[in-house]
Amino acid sequence: MKIAVTGATGFVGVRLVERLQQEGHSVVVLTRSQAHGDRVFPKSAFPKVEVVEYSPLESGDWQRALSGCDGVANLAGAGIADERWTPERKQEILDSRKVGTEKIVEAIAQANPKPSVLVNSSAIGYYGTSETATFDESSAPGDDFLAQVCQAWEAAAESAKNSGTRVVILRTGIVLGMGGALGKMLTPFRLFAGGPLGTGRQWFSWIHRDDLVNLLIKALTDSSLSGTYNATAPHPVRMAEFCQTLGQVMGRPSWLPVPAFALEALLGDAAQVVLEGQQVLPKRTQETGFTYQYTAVKEAIEAVLQES
Repeated sequence: MKIAVTGATGFVGVRLVERLQQEGHSVVVLTRSQAHGDRVFPKSAFPKVEVVEYSPLESGDWQRALSGCDGVANLAGAGIADERWTPERKQEILDSRKVGTEKIVEAIAQANPKPSVLVNSSAIGYYGTSETATFDESSAPGDDFLAQVCQAWEAAAESAKNSGTRVVILRTGIVLGMGGALGKMLTPFRLFAGGPLGTGRQWFSWIHRDDLVNLLIKALTDSSLSGTYNATAPHPVRMAEFCQTLGQVMGRPSWLPVPAFALEALLGDAAQVVLEGQQVLPKRTQETGFTYQYTAVKEAIEAVLQES
């Protein structure tokens, strides 16, 4: 297959492109910087990758790159917890997902021949937060900022159905790999200063990066998949258990909790991402017969640390 990928130079995207090439597919990488894309995917190592510079929030010549592609994996979006949620940052978070997806769908509509499938990222923030509820793909959306972003994001992707394109939406949990959220947590644990964030009672619904990539590839290549699936492992844990397990695997204590007020002082409203959570189960995902490599958080953490 020939697959177009946005967000390809990111934490998940790089691994997806690597795997697609290994499996014999060719890849069109859509990136805001041609030079950066060429550095991440040099021709010597990625002969089946074509790098195309694009403006994700604008229509343009880049949209022609989707003609002749068999599928699109749309993973792009501004970082959620990278900085304070000022009004401007919140607008950027929304636009990068809603408008960015609308431009991809516009390109699919114009393509000749058209991609047969759009696999679009979303997030478990769709469900809102709760310490007591359990959510699966049939659960209603929440009403906080991230839930509203996810609803707008998914609605934009769903409109690709108007072009006869199969649409798969993956509501992704916290991705475990060398980088991302886990990468940021390793340093304090290495310094014997690790511990749970906030109360520790918030749910931590996670997925190993390799399982997420496998699910993305299944969604791209298996025409029986359609609609929404939770991209989370079957056994979410509470933050305190996650941090205790991380400490055990690293041979470090997990005794120094990070108080909520410290994170709120640093991140403002964006601290919600780590201070609040949701228990999300991949009911529809498991019904497809998808096989997870990592179902227990300890084995997932051990695998990630072996990468470093």
